Amino acid sequence: MVTNVEDEKQEKEQQKQSSSNYVKMKRFHFVMLLFFIVFITAGITTFALAFGDEKAVDVGGANRPEFNKLYDVYDKLKSNYYEKVDDEKLINGAINGMVQSLGDPYSDYMSKSEAKQFHESIESSFEGIGAEIQEKDGNIVIVSPIKGSPAEKAGLRPNDRILSVNGKSLQGMSSTKAVMMIRGKKGTKVKLKIQRPGEQDPIEVSIVRDTIPIKTVYPEMLDHGVAKIQITSFSENTYKELKQAIVEMKKKGMTSLVLDLRQNPGGLLDQAIKMSNMFVPKGKILLQVEDRNGQREKFIADGKDKVNVPVAVLIDGGSASASEIFASALKESAGVPLIGEKSFGKGTVQTTEDFKDGSNLKFTTAKWLTPKGEWIHKKGIKPDYEVKLPSYANLPIVDPDKELKESDLSKEVKAVEQMLSALGYNPGKVDGYFDGETKDAVVRFQRDQKLQVTGKVSGETTIKLMDQIRKEIQDHDTQVKKAVEIVTKNK
Repeated sequence: MVTNVEDEKQEKEQQKQSSSNYVKMKRFHFVMLLFFIVFITAGITTFALAFGDEKAVDVGGANRPEFNKLYDVYDKLKSNYYEKVDDEKLINGAINGMVQSLGDPYSDYMSKSEAKQFHESIESSFEGIGAEIQEKDGNIVIVSPIKGSPAEKAGLRPNDRILSVNGKSLQGMSSTKAVMMIRGKKGTKVKLKIQRPGEQDPIEVSIVRDTIPIKTVYPEMLDHGVAKIQITSFSENTYKELKQAIVEMKKKGMTSLVLDLRQNPGGLLDQAIKMSNMFVPKGKILLQVEDRNGQREKFIADGKDKVNVPVAVLIDGGSASASEIFASALKESAGVPLIGEKSFGKGTVQTTEDFKDGSNLKFTTAKWLTPKGEWIHKKGIKPDYEVKLPSYANLPIVDPDKELKESDLSKEVKAVEQMLSALGYNPGKVDGYFDGETKDAVVRFQRDQKLQVTGKVSGETTIKLMDQIRKEIQDHDTQVKKAVEIVTKNK
């Protein structure tokens, strides 16, 4: 679903708070130039025609001959293109090109219509598949699916590349435009072609859109006084939700805590700072922010709401941005151990500008650094304890719309055999061939799950099979097990 759910909620919430953002960013000159171009959209044709070949334009009181070529191209298209051109489209295209030339997947321009659709789609809750995406090297890549979302249930994972939506290629498309294509009304179906790293052939998967949950904190008590709190994003109310969750867990006897940031794509910087304060001693550095001139600002813990129990943090390849700020603050300034797999590696800060015509510009304004001054961009954070999930946690997606039956031979059949085997249903030899033993295993699974017994794998059987594998991973979570071991040892 969207640019990032970081970028979906982050953009909305950053826009609300742009005037009070924790990081005070200076507006670059080119932003003002962009504003001017948008502002004069209605009158630019008159200007160009009235002055003919006089292309040096007074912008903000200064002669700007570097815009000569821009106006030359505009005039040529306006006068000579074989069809009538749309002024607004030309201007938006020029701005898009300017932003895209930065080569920054986190900077984006939305026209008035795109921004309006975007804002409407993320009011309080939204409907879609529930996955944060980003543009990377001309491709649309999944950063992380949202907990409980259709994307998670369909088996989408970080770094999966979305090649097409309903048959339309996303190659070279901005993340904002890709979001608009993937989003849709609850109950409607979207077909994605997915290329998974390490796999030769792409696979098509159909996903039914749903209302995406906006809750971001999920607490639960484990054994031996250990509380586990999963944080799925850093949104407007995440700090409050975390405080409430900790109070709730203390009432239930919490003596140690595991914070789960896996598959958390990040979000708002101010939330990451407030939440880090809860675990980092007063006076310690939470993070550093470096502007374009190399000037650094340090954010220092104030010691409020301090949590005084042993803590461990879980991270993986879907932990990005604010998740990495939070994890690095706890690791470097509070000695909290990180468990799991290397994080995503997003070390930049974005802000947004709303223009008077309703369009919007999001752009990168600074780098953020860990308390020790390390820039983790494109590198990620290595955990103190590297722990992988069981092998069946990395099985490929199986499309529910595709029917798998006896005598079929394919990689999807092999994935089904691996799932059945992990769930205790012996499918015989796991070789990708749907033989009689595989059919018998499918029949047993369908009976146990009270599904229609067909001996074939499609529709509800496929969905239930992947759902049961997800539960199996949760029940045998090697990363949580290691975290519990560490926090109970440190009591």
